[in-house]
Parts: sequence; C-alpha cells; structure tokens
Amino acid sequence: MTEITHMRREIEEIPQAVARLLDGSGTVLSEAGHGIRERDPHFVVTVARGSSDHAATFMKYAVELTAGLAVASVGPSIASIYGRKLRLAGSACLAISQSGKSPDIVAMAETARAGGALTVAITNTADSPLARASDYAIDILAGTERSVAATKTFINSAVAGLALMAHSTGDAALLAALARLPEHFGKAIACDWMSVLAETIEKQKSLFILGRGPSAAMANEAALKFKETCGMHAEAYSAAEVMHGPLALIGPDFPVLALAARDASEPSVAEAADSLAAKGAPVFVTSALANRATRLPHVATGHPLTDPLTLIVSFYMFVEAFARHRGLDPDTPRNLRKVTETV
Repeated sequence: MTEITHMRREIEEIPQAVARLLDGSGTVLSEAGHGIRERDPHFVVTVARGSSDHAATFMKYAVELTAGLAVASVGPSIASIYGRKLRLAGSACLAISQSGKSPDIVAMAETARAGGALTVAITNTADSPLARASDYAIDILAGTERSVAATKTFINSAVAGLALMAHSTGDAALLAALARLPEHFGKAIACDWMSVLAETIEKQKSLFILGRGPSAAMANEAALKFKETCGMHAEAYSAAEVMHGPLALIGPDFPVLALAARDASEPSVAEAADSLAAKGAPVFVTSALANRATRLPHVATGHPLTDPLTLIVSFYMFVEAFARHRGLDPDTPRNLRKVTETV
C-alpha cells in the first residue's frame, strides 16, 4: 500500500474539484436548468447505480424540497433486460454515471428520451454514450479517480444536481451556498472522527447508519463505503424506519452512526440517536441536540441542502483511515473494479 492512498488523495481534492465544476460547467448547468424550467415537468425520474444512485437519492430529496416535484427511481433493467417502453411525457430524467458507459444506464436514458422525457446526464466522462444519449450532458469535471471507492465523483455529482435545481428554480440562496462549499469541504476534511469511532467499531461485525431526508442518501453512501473499503457489514436506515423492526437488533454490540444535518430532520435524528443509546447501543451522532449519544465534530454550512455533503466528506476521511487501520487497502477492495458495466 502506498503511504498516501489514492482514496485519501482524492478526498483531499474535493474542494478543488467542486470549485472546478462550478466554474467550468456553470454555463451548461444554467442552460440545463433553464431547459427544465421551460419544459415545466410534472415529475422527475432518476437512473443510476452504486454511489451514483446514492447521489440520485440525494437529488430526489433536493428536487422534492426545492421544486415540489415528485421523484421516482426507475430500474435500468426495465429497458435493458425487459425492453419495456415507458410513457414519460411531461417528465425530466436525471441519469447519473461516473463513466457514462454502463449499458443498462444508457439504455434507460435512451428509453426515457424516446418516451418523452427531457433527459439530463451527469457524468465524469464528457464524451460518453450516456452524454450522447441525453438532451443535456453535464461534465462534473472531477478529474481522474483511481480509487475503486468513489468519493470526489459522488460529491461532484451531488453538487451538479443541486446547481441544476438552483438554476431551474431560480434559487439564489442555494447558488450562494454552493459557492461556499469548497471552503466548507476543507473544514470537513479536517474533522477527526477516527479517534472517536475506531475503538468501538473495530470490535463489531455490523452497524447501522442513520439519516433522514437528504442525509438518508449520505447514510446509504456511508454504508456502501464500509462494505467496499473495510469489508464490514453496514446497513442504512431512515432514523424513523429504524425504530420499527430493525430495533430488535439494537444492543451493546451493535454500533450506530447517525448522520444529522442542520435541517428540519435534525431533532428527530438526534432523538432517535438518544433513544438507541438508552437501549445500550454505542451511538455516534453529528448533532449538538443529542444528550446520550456521543457527538461527532461536524461542519455546518448554513444551508439545509449542502449540510449533508460536508458530513459524508468527514466520513470519507474516517473510513479511509479505518480501512488502513484494519490492514486493508481502500484503493483495491476485494472482488471490485473501478468501472462496472451491467446490462
């Protein structure tokens, strides 16, 4: 393993990558946003897999909260395996793929466009099949990502989606918040979670990661990263959903990481964290509202839609260090490769 992993280096590149995206792709983001506004869709569908699908889940909440439009995820296999056409007139389709090459994602984007949807591709490969299949193609300009575990491409995809919606809805406050993100990401990188989390989590085989609203997408992403880089089972839940059936697993040997953003969901996430801690679980939370759970350092951005993104950047720094602590190379997880092309 190299002294500094590709994953670590790519996390540290996030502030510069985001600044490059906002500057270099600002024109096409504005054009695509205005294109969505002119089309005035009645609903939105997303198409993605892996970390890109977590960015799509984040976009679901962002679109619903900013534009008041219902968002649904469409399974790529509907087009690629089942060959079913969809009636998508009056909709917009957001297709997210780092490589822009996976045949099932491309097939679904083509089907959406043929079905009447306005299609927008968010990709790190400008000249890709997905970009060519879409009405608008947004290059996230993250640069080469060598680690198998996506970090800066996930962040840039999510930021591109937020910028798209800000232009579509004319949300000046969100655009201003996005412009401040590089500075906030620099601070998030400096947050130390390793000294707080590692000793407790390393003794266990599984854990829950909680979020709610936009931060639920970050919980999904964090759970995937635990599997990819640390070979450890982690499961993401809504802070509301975990209080139902999953509660049966909670106890002293079942850690919980609760990702609370500074938005309307924060009190409920903090309350869930304290409730689980009262049942004996070791619980860690990114909120000053919690009393029983252990608080983690976090960066508040001043906007409810950018706040979850600083949480996942702090988590990325932790999970990269935790993987190395476990004697693993986060750049080359077992059985995985950088680009997965599914049909």
